[in-house]
Amino acid sequence: MKAEYKRRVVDEILDFYLESMGAVLIEGPKWCGKTRTGEEHAKSVVKLQDPDNVDKYRAAIKAKPSILLEGPTPRLIDEWQDFPILWNAVRHLVDERGEDGQFILTGSAVPCEGKKDNTPPRHTGTGRIVRMRMRPMSLWESGESTGEISLSALFDGAGEVSGRSSIGVDEIAHLVCRGGWPQAVLAKTPRAAYMKSSSYVDEVVHEDVHRVDGVERNPDRVRNLLKSLARNISTMATNETILQDLKANDSSISEKTLSSYLNALRKIFLVEDVPSWSPSLKSRLAIRSAMKRQFVDPSVATAVLGATPRRLLNDFRSFGSFFESLCVRDVRVYAQTLDGEVRHYRDQTGLEADMIVALKDGRWGAIEVKLGAGDIDSAAEGLKKLRAKVDVGRMGHPSFLMILTGTDLGYTRDDGVVVCPLGCLRP
Repeated sequence: MKAEYKRRVVDEILDFYLESMGAVLIEGPKWCGKTRTGEEHAKSVVKLQDPDNVDKYRAAIKAKPSILLEGPTPRLIDEWQDFPILWNAVRHLVDERGEDGQFILTGSAVPCEGKKDNTPPRHTGTGRIVRMRMRPMSLWESGESTGEISLSALFDGAGEVSGRSSIGVDEIAHLVCRGGWPQAVLAKTPRAAYMKSSSYVDEVVHEDVHRVDGVERNPDRVRNLLKSLARNISTMATNETILQDLKANDSSISEKTLSSYLNALRKIFLVEDVPSWSPSLKSRLAIRSAMKRQFVDPSVATAVLGATPRRLLNDFRSFGSFFESLCVRDVRVYAQTLDGEVRHYRDQTGLEADMIVALKDGRWGAIEVKLGAGDIDSAAEGLKKLRAKVDVGRMGHPSFLMILTGTDLGYTRDDGVVVCPLGCLRP
């Protein structure tokens, strides 16, 4: 018997897309809940990785791909990338029927575009198939955030905010290690939850990076790369830094090989670095354009390093980096409802903002992440300095300046900077 469905932030987005487009492609890492969410919206389902039917599906697709698309709509085609030829069949049928909400496709990997299986080139889905990214569960979705402070309301001009999080620092350490994987959220014990994350990493190392494009990769190299990325989480470590880290144990690895491995991890949506934000500034100050290293969920980093909540509590410097990763995950989920994206800012003077939430309509807000209360004053000063440097004539004034914390109280400071516990935030 299936567990009760926990409604996700993307459910409302998916409803809108199904009313507006012929098909929706839900992309995201394995185990983040794509199939279950798709099932909640579908009227018929075909699961292409069903071991009892995969041979039958392969034969059907070889004979006539559209056979698998027959059924009440919206029809869910789960893990479509295993049979990329279905993309063109979906596109053709959407055109033929001329109706919205025909198909939901889910994919936990970007399909290989090679010619190994003689698959015809994929045509663009523009105007027919819309992509929707799905990530592990945020604290609002898993029920741990009170939701007293709304990101959307801040963009709409909410001034005074207030809230009280019940999540203490010990619980935050647990949430970082547990992650937002639905199976981990529903696990009966913390130990069982951590095992889910470890199993996920093992699957990536031994199976997923090979299946994504059919290229054999050394599992030890994959794990060592994940460890290096985990050690550099929430930093602007360059590929050269990662490469030198790996060469300590593998002198033969090359820059080309590293790029291949990183691309494979991106194709399975495991690595999701934060791009830089390049606003118009009042001066000609140089802005650093390097990405910030992030996984799609902080539990990937803790699992590959064998970090437990107790270890995090004994190493607050590392804990802060993992906490930032947790915050980035949640803010990305919430920003998606506003058609926004998360970036970061750092200039040549060292002034930075851990996150810039930038909306397509031009509005923006800046966020600094602080695990404890001791650095709130300095973080507020940094955010105000950033605001002073931005050419608001071109960029507009920020909708908000926020310090996202692991503390308990949410409030608006006298200088207008919002102090928001992660355990109070929602879309």
